[in-house]
Amino acid sequence: MPKNRPIQTIADQVYAILRKNICNGLYAPGYWLQEAELCEQLGVSRSPVREALLRLASDGLLVSIPNKGTFVKEFTCKDIDEIFDMRVLLEGYGIRNSRANLTSTHIQRLLDILEDLQTMIDAGDLDAYARVDEQLHNEIVSLGNNSIVSSAYYRVGSMNQQFRVLSLNIRQRFEESQDEHRQVIHAIIRGDAELAESVNRRHLELARSCIKEQLEKKK
Repeated sequence: MPKNRPIQTIADQVYAILRKNICNGLYAPGYWLQEAELCEQLGVSRSPVREALLRLASDGLLVSIPNKGTFVKEFTCKDIDEIFDMRVLLEGYGIRNSRANLTSTHIQRLLDILEDLQTMIDAGDLDAYARVDEQLHNEIVSLGNNSIVSSAYYRVGSMNQQFRVLSLNIRQRFEESQDEHRQVIHAIIRGDAELAESVNRRHLELARSCIKEQLEKKK
């Protein structure tokens, strides 16, 4: 008998739409999210919009300023460091525990994602690459088989997705990133967690540096 899917409330749907718009850059850092405007755009009442905004603020994607409003968070270099410090820890956990939890289904999924990433590179589709890249790193964390770690990574990943493309804006880095992905995944499949974690850490450090460099240029 098929399992019943969780019922999505209107607030859930509003949350998903707003999160997507923040992560893909439609709502840029500093953008003022006005409840009345969002209600009109989405055709819903204030209650689900307000609930969604509170959840997004809890995710670290929005900031609420008393007597002013709710705005898309503008990340600083310090924020980037904190986010990537957590990514190194949480992804490392997934990699270190991958050998005990890796199944043939996991392996096929990882290889399929690698193939999808290469397709995005060949097409020169940076935005699509960034979305699939997020899937790959989520998959790595899931190998840890720890729901608390996965929940923590979801919050970190939400903040990271907003500026993920900044680390890939140079074609050379675009292709280097994919080579690093291959090294990490093939090492995981071989059971060489030490090598996989080392390469992944280097991969994340390069992304951190690129993002901070781009943020500095925007000042």
